[in-house]
Amino acid sequence: MKPLEIYLHIPFCIQKCKYCDFLSAPSGEKERIVYVENLYRQICNYKELAKDYQVVSVFVGGGTPSILEAYQMEKIFQGLNQTFSIVPDAEITIEMNPGTVTEEKLHIYRKIGINRLSIGLQSVHQEELESLGRIHTYEEFLDIYEKARGQGFSNINVDLMSGIPGQTRSSWEETLKTVTELNPEHISAYSLIVEEGTPFWELYGEDRRGLPDEETERDMYYRTREILGKAGYERYEISNYSRPGYACRHNLGYWNRTEYLGIGTGAASLMDHHRWIQGEEKEKLSANDEMSEYMFLGLRKMQGVSKTDFRQTFGRSMEEVFGTVIRDMEKKNLLQTAGDFVRLTEYGIDISNYVMCEFLL
Repeated sequence: MKPLEIYLHIPFCIQKCKYCDFLSAPSGEKERIVYVENLYRQICNYKELAKDYQVVSVFVGGGTPSILEAYQMEKIFQGLNQTFSIVPDAEITIEMNPGTVTEEKLHIYRKIGINRLSIGLQSVHQEELESLGRIHTYEEFLDIYEKARGQGFSNINVDLMSGIPGQTRSSWEETLKTVTELNPEHISAYSLIVEEGTPFWELYGEDRRGLPDEETERDMYYRTREILGKAGYERYEISNYSRPGYACRHNLGYWNRTEYLGIGTGAASLMDHHRWIQGEEKEKLSANDEMSEYMFLGLRKMQGVSKTDFRQTFGRSMEEVFGTVIRDMEKKNLLQTAGDFVRLTEYGIDISNYVMCEFLL
């Protein structure tokens, strides 16, 4: 049986954060009840497809999945377990907003097999949380974090965000140090991206006027690596750090192009050389599409991309397909080759979007 990742999309939240451009919106109880019933039926409709696969990871994302009642999450996982063969050591993650979680929900999460929590904190400073439109306080986060430990969760990620309104170098450093003292297994440290169509776009625009300047952001970026590194976190991807053995297997699957099935409004899938968003037509990927994706997704990993694996996957050498680009990027000190692997340099990480665009065929 082939390995498969499953992504379940819960598109609801209490209120949309000012920076968010994800498919999500506030909802009422009736909408959530109808959605869960439909999601359950959609999951059960995959019984024929499921015969060829074993599920190695499940990620419940949103929106805010923890907005659902505990019994609703039980119903969703009932459908999953009835339909799919899930390996005993599968990584099963749910995203949570501290303002929507109760101890009862945490208890049910453990009961139905969820073994990894991803908690959206962003900052330990109340004024920064308010500027983002977050609905929780740091104290609420801390309460839920401690309750999660009490319920036996031993794999917790905390999301943090730099470059946000009112943030300074010292306030970002305080956020990092405060969170590392809690000793979560994983930290995702992202820089704010101002997306068109969001309230932040209207407030700050493409030039990010009024936000921390470029030099300050760069300092924050380097201090993230230093502070988390000293605290024992290994950087395994551009924005992700973990204790040894706790890298997010689901996300690594995306970057390694493991097949994944997205279920729910707007969820994306990649299976059998096709990509699609639920409800839309499937797109067949060409060999060039897949080779390009292999490079620009794989280069997100600090390990980089394997020349041996590339040849085994595509029947052609990386040198044959991308040799000119790789040599050019090496001359510019953006890529380096170490044995079987090609990876970004520190300078290449700084301008990774430019580097990855060079691999589009």
